[in-house]
Amino acid sequence: MEKVIIVTGGSRGIGAATASLAAQQGYAVCVNYRHNQAAAQQVVKSIEQLGGYAIAIAADITSEADIIQLFQTVDEQLGTVTALVNNAGILEQQMRVEQMDAARLHRVFTTNVMGSFLCAREAIKRMSTQHGGRGGAIVNVSSVASRLGSPGEYVDYAASKGAIDAMTVGLAKEVAAEGIRVNAVCPGFIYTDIHASGGEPNRVERVKAFVPMQRGGQAKEVAQAILWLLSDEASYTTGGFISVTGGR
Repeated sequence: MEKVIIVTGGSRGIGAATASLAAQQGYAVCVNYRHNQAAAQQVVKSIEQLGGYAIAIAADITSEADIIQLFQTVDEQLGTVTALVNNAGILEQQMRVEQMDAARLHRVFTTNVMGSFLCAREAIKRMSTQHGGRGGAIVNVSSVASRLGSPGEYVDYAASKGAIDAMTVGLAKEVAAEGIRVNAVCPGFIYTDIHASGGEPNRVERVKAFVPMQRGGQAKEVAQAILWLLSDEASYTTGGFISVTGGR
């Protein structure tokens, strides 16, 4: 069976590393992005230079119509999806809860939670043996924040990742008998540019002293856990979580 993967938020950070590693492991790759076409095309180019096959597709995962179109385009250009990585996510400026407005909360939860649900829905429609599919695997990108809470910084982001954890457990049980495995990775402090969105680009440098391994993580180290969960080596693993946190 042809291996086809969709990586949401695949133009940067953990998503880009996952897309590249998936291509090396024989997947035809859809690099999903929202705005940064140049970055997405660079990921595609780097995959193609190594002999892989990838396409970049713009889709805002806060838009149900965009998500439906994303999956339909993959159907047409790559074939039926066999792996989904729900990686796209946002965080906003560091602040306490009493400073947050409803618009911020809506942005964070719509992107981080609703987007993942809708992408999973479309994947299940194609993967589930109940719908004539041949199975597949979904990996949700959660965060150590769901356990630590991110007080004084991103309690809303942490809560959105807590929702992803609950979704992972429930969905894994729901579709386990239909040939679909659902797992999650929980990255810790990883060197990506998402920290700049919160107003502290060098956040990992500040907090790495609190990590037992005394360093931040690399996006590729998270990608390797994701690809293991997608692989046949994880064939009896569903509803599981891999913490990539340096012991945090």
